[in-house]
Amino acid sequence: MVTLLVSSKGQVVLPAALRRRLGMGAGARLEVIEEPDGLRLRVARPVETVDVSRLAGMVRAPSRGKPRSLEGFDPAHLLKRLPRSRSSAAPPALRAPRVF
Repeated sequence: MVTLLVSSKGQVVLPAALRRRLGMGAGARLEVIEEPDGLRLRVARPVETVDVSRLAGMVRAPSRGKPRSLEGFDPAHLLKRLPRSRSSAAPPALRAPRVF
C-alpha cells in the first residue's frame, strides 16, 4: 500500500513506478469515486471514436462452395428437388388401392 501526501494546493503525487505500471503520462486523468470508507481512484481512459466506414471489408468469411438462394432453405422446395420413384412415393399402408 502506498501512502500519498496532499500538498497545500490540493495536489497528489503518484509514485513513478505506479504511473509506469498504469501507463499514465503527463496530463493523464483520474476519476475520484467517493465511497463510504474512503476514496477510490480510477484511471479515466478516453474512448476513441472510430469511423465505421473504415472497418468495411476487414473480415471476410471463407468461401464454402456455391452460394445458396433463399429457396434452398425452404423445406418444400427441397422436397421438390428429390427424385421420386414409385416404390418410395408413400408407404404401402398409405397408398390408394389400385382399381382395375
